[in-house]
Amino acid sequence: MDAVNTVIRHQLHSEVPLVNQIAEYIISAGGKRIRPALVLLIANAHGYTGPHHHVLAAVIEFIHTATLLHDDVVDESSLRRGRQTANALFGNAASVLVGDFVYSRAFQMMVSVDDMRVMRILADATNVIAEGEVLQLLNMHDPDVTEERYLQVIRCKTAKLFEAAAQLGALVAGADATAVSAAAEYGRSLGTAFQLIDDVLDYSGNATDIGKNVGDDLREGKPTLPLIYLLQNGTPDQRNLVRACIEHGDEEQFEAVLHAITTSGALDYTKREAEKAARRASEAITKLSDSQFKDSLLELCAFAVDRNH
Repeated sequence: MDAVNTVIRHQLHSEVPLVNQIAEYIISAGGKRIRPALVLLIANAHGYTGPHHHVLAAVIEFIHTATLLHDDVVDESSLRRGRQTANALFGNAASVLVGDFVYSRAFQMMVSVDDMRVMRILADATNVIAEGEVLQLLNMHDPDVTEERYLQVIRCKTAKLFEAAAQLGALVAGADATAVSAAAEYGRSLGTAFQLIDDVLDYSGNATDIGKNVGDDLREGKPTLPLIYLLQNGTPDQRNLVRACIEHGDEEQFEAVLHAITTSGALDYTKREAEKAARRASEAITKLSDSQFKDSLLELCAFAVDRNH
């Protein structure tokens, strides 16, 4: 990861001071860096010893960073990773444009690897992520979103980049098609588990631990899985409350919604679904040879569902 951070800082340099300032602000905020770590772990689990996995890990982090810059503008978020968002600090226009810079720099780096398969995976992933963003936008303030429609958003918006990261790790190591597919399933399922636990933490975490404002999803009118469960299984009063809150983004009713979610079993249901996804991820890599890297990949599955941030 130190090598990846070196690549990140070198590749983020620009002759435009504001680009450097915002890019440095975002990268220095840290984060879990799960996606670039996946590239390294999968590549090493397949015995890779070359230098390209550091570049590809940085590319994955750049794509993720660009989506965060754009997401926070769309969601009008003010807090991420425990600090002010870039849009809150520098303004929407600067955040969107620097997000574009980070995206385009990622594509410049992809080309340097000189492998059309890498280009195809990352080009497809960025396109699917963009579709996921639009799907989420269409779902906003819509209390009739089904569980399947919501899971489709997760697959596009979150799980796809996890999937691409794992695929790239296997691909750069020269793994066969079956192993690349297994890595893709691992990443896709792990990403799904991560997002579902994020949904749980938005109602059960605290701002210090999760690095953002608790209840943001409700404020934004996002029908995440705990709310969808409550709409399908709650009492008439609970369903009416949640429907109204989703339609109007009513965060003033957060405590009432939280009580309904907690007492209805919605958070337990969401966590069980996350655990199922984590098990699918673990099962996808059973054929990998035993190593510290495989152990770490399995530990990530446990971390995905047991974390508080």
